[in-house]
Amino acid sequence: MSTVIETPDWIARADTLAPETRLFINGDFRPARDGATFDSFSPRDGRLLCTVSSAGETDVDDAVRAAARAFGHGLWSRADRRERARVLTRLSDLMLENLDELALLESIDSGHPIGDARRVDVPQAARTVRWYAEAIDKIYDEVAPTPQSALALITREPLGVVGAVVPWNYPLIISAWKIAPALAAGNSVVLKPAELTSLSALKLAELAAEAGIPEGVFNVVPGLGPVAGQALGRHPLVDKITFTGSPAVGRSFLTYSGESNGKQVALELGGKSAQVVLADTEDLAACAESVAWGIFYNAGQTCHGGSRLIVDERVHDELVDRVLAVGRSLVLGDPLDEATQIGTIASEKQLDRVLGYTDIARAEGAVVHGGGRVRPDGLGDGYYIEPTVFDGVNNTGRIGQEEIFGPALAVTTVRGAAEAVHVANDSPYGLAASVWSSNITTAHAAARELRAGTVWVNTFDASDIITPFGGFKNSGSGRDRSLHAFDAYTALKTTWINLGASNLPTD
Repeated sequence: MSTVIETPDWIARADTLAPETRLFINGDFRPARDGATFDSFSPRDGRLLCTVSSAGETDVDDAVRAAARAFGHGLWSRADRRERARVLTRLSDLMLENLDELALLESIDSGHPIGDARRVDVPQAARTVRWYAEAIDKIYDEVAPTPQSALALITREPLGVVGAVVPWNYPLIISAWKIAPALAAGNSVVLKPAELTSLSALKLAELAAEAGIPEGVFNVVPGLGPVAGQALGRHPLVDKITFTGSPAVGRSFLTYSGESNGKQVALELGGKSAQVVLADTEDLAACAESVAWGIFYNAGQTCHGGSRLIVDERVHDELVDRVLAVGRSLVLGDPLDEATQIGTIASEKQLDRVLGYTDIARAEGAVVHGGGRVRPDGLGDGYYIEPTVFDGVNNTGRIGQEEIFGPALAVTTVRGAAEAVHVANDSPYGLAASVWSSNITTAHAAARELRAGTVWVNTFDASDIITPFGGFKNSGSGRDRSLHAFDAYTALKTTWINLGASNLPTD
């Protein structure tokens, strides 16, 4: 006898959802002091989802001061490491116990397909929290090789208050990348989610309190970037800002730091990642699948998305035909339909920006495949765009150089590995890249030459929390993920002890 598993009615669930929309400061949800709010719209149909409290400078000050007080009191910062591990493990468990609600919030807020949110976003975020919880007591301090008359201890200490500013493309995952190691190290955190996607962060705050994170240790302040983000960046009691977003905004945090207390700033500022396909690549079918998914996944709203295809002219025609075929096969539609593979652009403003690149591509002489707005039945006001391929792109033009942040692939033809690597490196960004070749020597040599924080060989976007993530050049500085993240949220302290004479005293 077979068992029938019914697919949840995500649309009905979304209609009855009542998300938390207030600020979370010092263990309590409350509105902004001046009552300010902003509207949050659903990218799936353009409707008003809810009205979210908008943190002002005073609210950010409240959150930072609460975080600083909590850090000073030491309930978290000086807690036994095993206690911090226990609480963060409980938070990870609660995230999985609330998987459906978190996934639904992520989907209606960002336009990410509900299937991906359930299978990828929430489980990966929960695993990140658990991974850092389990790593807390695996980090050892050091003893320096001093003379016999001294003992020098080198220990890691938490920084204090960490301000985390996260983008709208993967709100929950990127939040977890930042808050999990920061909290594991003993810091207090003030999280400012993107105004487009604040709902999962507020649910995370509720779960953090339920898990046992003390009041003031974790705060969430939704708000507008020029107001709440700037207030956080300039606050003199914030010891570090970790930011993922655009280069222009990222550089502003460097300015805020310099004009305030010189706080540390870690930046991940996007990319224009190249997939380099050489002439000796044998499995072009697998390559095409990887190239297509590397740029069309999440409607191209991935900071390291493979938005440039640098392909040898000898395999260009076959590979581009295969990529186009994969793109046409992908199911674009309602994010709340479990059959959907590509959802929406996150906002109408971003949709218009992405659509505008079609005219730019034609003006620069590229051949445009796709790229039109799509209006699914009943969802005509949603922010949908079909997968797009710009072929014959001059890498030095705007299509080759600018981060479009949509499902748009720029194809540039080259001949030979040396030219391919040169063109791939001819970019202001350096977040990620891949190289495809059936010759391991050629592939390894090319990987060494590619200037990117992550380089894949014969694959793309193979990823895990165990490896660091970040870039070179305009893609920013600092690294999320892996044990190296503890370096970002701790400071080294030397304690030098004078032991005096080396001989033991006699009675």
